This record gives sequence, C-alpha cells and structure tokens, in this order.
Amino acid sequence: MAALKSDLRLGTRGSRLALWQASEVASRVTAAGGPPCRIVVIKTSGDRLQDAPVSEIGGKRLFVKEIEDALLGGDIDLAVHSSKDLPAVLPDGLAIAGVLPREDPLDAVVLPLPNRSDVVSGFSRTDTAAEIDLARLTTLLGPSPSLGTGSVRRIAQLLRLFPGALFTPIRGNLDTRLRKLDNGEHDALILAAAGLRRLGLQSRISLRLPASVSVPAPGQGIIAIETRQDDEHVRQVVATINDAAADAALCAERALVAALGGGCQAPLGALASPVDHDNLELVAVVVSLDGGHALYGTARGTRGEAAAIGAKVGAQLITDGAEEILADARRRQATVDSPQSAVDHNDR
Repeated sequence: MAALKSDLRLGTRGSRLALWQASEVASRVTAAGGPPCRIVVIKTSGDRLQDAPVSEIGGKRLFVKEIEDALLGGDIDLAVHSSKDLPAVLPDGLAIAGVLPREDPLDAVVLPLPNRSDVVSGFSRTDTAAEIDLARLTTLLGPSPSLGTGSVRRIAQLLRLFPGALFTPIRGNLDTRLRKLDNGEHDALILAAAGLRRLGLQSRISLRLPASVSVPAPGQGIIAIETRQDDEHVRQVVATINDAAADAALCAERALVAALGGGCQAPLGALASPVDHDNLELVAVVVSLDGGHALYGTARGTRGEAAAIGAKVGAQLITDGAEEILADARRRQATVDSPQSAVDHNDR
C-alpha cells in the first residue's frame, strides 16, 4: 500500500448510534493495518431541526449534506453514514468506497416495557413462526393501535396489516423514542432492528417483521463509507475493510432506487439477500400510500451482476405500474401536510 497520512479525519453525526458506527469503522481500519482515525462530529440540518417534521425541512441529504460538504471541502478524509440516509445519486466527486458487514436488515416492532414481559413471552422470534406471531401481535394491539413511525414506506406496508392504525412520526434519538414509548405515548414503535442491535438494545425487539410484511428500506442495516473519488490513498484504506456481500447487496438496492427515480419519501422497499457464496436475490416493493396497491419484483444473479439486477427489477416494476404509484405519492406529499410524509433515517 502506498504511503498514507498519519491519521484520517472521519466525519460523522453526533448521535449515539452514529458515533458507534464511526468507532466501528475506525477500529476496523486500524485492525487492518491502516492509520488511526480521528472522529470529527458534524451537526447536520436534521440534527438541528429535531422538532420539525422531516417532510417540511428537506430530503434525504438532510442527514448527510453538511458531512458531504466537509468531505468535498477537504475538512475530513472520509465519512460514515447509515447507507439508507444517502440519496440515490451522490454529489459529483464523491463515492461509496466500502461498506461493513450488514446487520439485521429487517424492521422490528418494539412494545412498551411495562407490559412487554406479559405480551411477548410466547413470541418465538423465528422466521418460521412469523405468521403465528403476527396474528398474536394484531390481536394484542387491537384494530386501532397508535404506532410510532413517520416512514411512508413502513406506513404504506403496515396499513395492510393494521388498516385502522394511527401512525405518528416520532423524532429524536433512539433513547428518546423508547422513553416516549414506555411513557405511554404509543402502543408500539416500528424501528430498524439494526440500530437496536448495534446499541445493545436487541432485548427491546418484540418481533422482527418478515420482508413479506415489511420490505426494509434500501440499504437498511449497512454502514457506508464515503470518500472523495480522487483520493486513492483513502480509498485503498477503505477497500481493506470492505465486505463484498454487503457491498453487492447495497449496489443492487441502490441501482433499483436509481431506476425508479429515487425519491426521499418514496413508499419503496428493497432487500438483496445472499443465496449462496456468489449469488443474491433482490426483492422489492412499491406500495400506494393507502396500502391498497402493492407491486412486487424479484430477480437473482451473481454479485458481479448486482447493478444489473437492481436495474432489471426496477424496469419490471415500472412495467407493472410503479411510476404511477410513485408519482401519485409525490403529488400527495407535496400538497398534504401529513405526519406520514417523513423519511427513514439513521437506521432507526
């Protein structure tokens, strides 16, 4: 490897989860023989505007813009993100140089602590018993539960399971969200399993939602490392810790999003899963905002074909009518000040 800088400045948000992710990247770089990383906390627009609905204050770059600006300006050498925070098209001059192994990509139901031991003691937490557990969950929560989530993707899919539910956006860090749940503000939260597991809160996961019920956000559970395209030294360092399986999965999922025109508030889910050592399967869904119309697409191929797989499924969904569903979702979100028009972010 060519001579490298004495240390690398690693940009990140300042939340507990973001700092965990940055520290994990830094430790892996050092363990692989790379230079030490100095973590630089950068406050983003999304961090400063905690009380405003995400739909009113920006798109997906809301949680990465200032970090990417610092990277482009040379103030940091690499940036660490939850990959689902990254827009489908990165700014000119930037690229994803590597990713870490994927954590559990599924959405999770989190129930309040006061009742949790009674209501989930019989949940198997295995994929094979998911249908039985889901039936118990719907009985437990009743016909009109208050569910804490502002993600249009989650809402559109979960309306099919809970047609009478009240969905309420819940901002703030993970600890704040869990405290609000336990204080009785919601009957349940829908969060990414990955963030809970990374912070040692896997015991709060009451039920993992199978992809047949809620296809996760593209990139969910994957930590992405962004660099300047022309910084070969840093790109070489990042390459030493890149996980090939997660890299291929993210490539397929992002190619799908690009084929469908991106969109920061799209009712769109995608999950690429390994089939064997060299092959993966991509499953994607586009759902109308009311949950009444869902289009599914799927394809298999090798890791080397990941981008082509994403483009293929995207084209399949467009043929089936996805553009009309997504256009309608954009129109509704542009004209209605809805608590449902928020975006997944930071693996929560």
